[in-house]
Amino acid sequence: MEKPMTTETPDLTHLWMPFTANRRFKEAPRLLASAKGMYYTSTDGRQILDGCAGLWCVNAGHCREPIAQAIATQVSTLDYAPSFQMGHPLAFKAATAVAALMPTGMQRIFFTNSGSESVDTALKIALAYHRANGQPQRTRLIGRERGYHGVGFGGISVGGISPNRKAFSNSLLPNVDHLPHTHNLEHNAFSKGQPAWGAHLADELERIVALHDASTIAAVIVEPMAGSTGVLIPPEGYLQRLREITHKHGILLIFDEVITGFGRLGANTASDYFGVTPDILTMAKGISNAAVPAGAVAVNNTLYDTVINAGDNGIELFHGYTYSGHPLAMAAITAALELYQSEHIFDNARTLSPAFEAAAHGMNGLPNVIDVRNLGIVAGVELAPRKDAPGARAAEVFQRCYDAGVLLRYTGDTIAISPPLIISQEQIGTIFDVLGKAISETA
Repeated sequence: MEKPMTTETPDLTHLWMPFTANRRFKEAPRLLASAKGMYYTSTDGRQILDGCAGLWCVNAGHCREPIAQAIATQVSTLDYAPSFQMGHPLAFKAATAVAALMPTGMQRIFFTNSGSESVDTALKIALAYHRANGQPQRTRLIGRERGYHGVGFGGISVGGISPNRKAFSNSLLPNVDHLPHTHNLEHNAFSKGQPAWGAHLADELERIVALHDASTIAAVIVEPMAGSTGVLIPPEGYLQRLREITHKHGILLIFDEVITGFGRLGANTASDYFGVTPDILTMAKGISNAAVPAGAVAVNNTLYDTVINAGDNGIELFHGYTYSGHPLAMAAITAALELYQSEHIFDNARTLSPAFEAAAHGMNGLPNVIDVRNLGIVAGVELAPRKDAPGARAAEVFQRCYDAGVLLRYTGDTIAISPPLIISQEQIGTIFDVLGKAISETA
């Protein structure tokens, strides 16, 4: 790709950056000026291979012409339309396209603008369903330790990442409990794909049910594969066991597929990949290839019917957003899903998964590497933390990779790799060659 001229650094004073050490960043900013395909170009003219698909979201690669053209056409045709008591054709077309990729029986789609909004929407739908179904006492929500479900108060409450919860601990939702996480280095270190140990951890839900009584529990929400906490792969049989227990007790199962939806595991959804169908499924990120902020919730058809038919002909769910079904987002979603299909992008992810796995596990044996985890086109390389400085080693590896022309993610002391799904085998090699060198050079 053609390199742009070096761009002057803007005034960094006014922007409060999200999930960023602002003071440290502004001392040595990393600024991206453009992108195409698998690469960013930095403001100093360097090409940066995108090893994390932006933020797990640019599944078809950057600045894809069909998506860009669809957005450009839409903004000059219908830039905005209200979604409260009104509609526009493209929202219904986009919902149909999304529904076609969802598990059987989950063809009712509610549009949001982000993963955080999708999660809060899913929690509200779960509560609304039980009320409409004559069980309004079912209000308790069950999350999981180390779970990430966005930054809304609902998502933080059911989430299990301590720093995210700590700052707002006095204002989290009541009536929330948590399952234990499944990460265990002693039993599962360096597992390829799903670890064999850990399915029994799902049985902790039975203990929670016994404590609170099933009649008080509305829903369980988990990520089928936890990404933001450091790439935690579900043990064999774990999700199936959760489905059995929730079904037994009339508890709704919500899969947060904001990361795993749209090809990350080589399938439409993680639900399809694992053969486990939830009652509600949240999505965002890859739904629009991140070209326009967008998210959605897929709901079991029977749940939808129960809520819609419970009352009179008035509003059935008092929930929604100004930008739900925004015309530009709908254009991006429709074009992105067509592109995924026409270029067989999910097939490419499935085909390259074995090569990606082999390259990831090539990090085994390097200094300070204590685990490698992988599934589909996502991997986590966990490093031993430095004494009294957790996260510092991974931060240094991240910076070395960036300086060498590869952008990755780190969370705690885990390096996360989740590139666009159009990646080639050669580019997989480049990512892990650079990562391996950076790990070896970092004390």
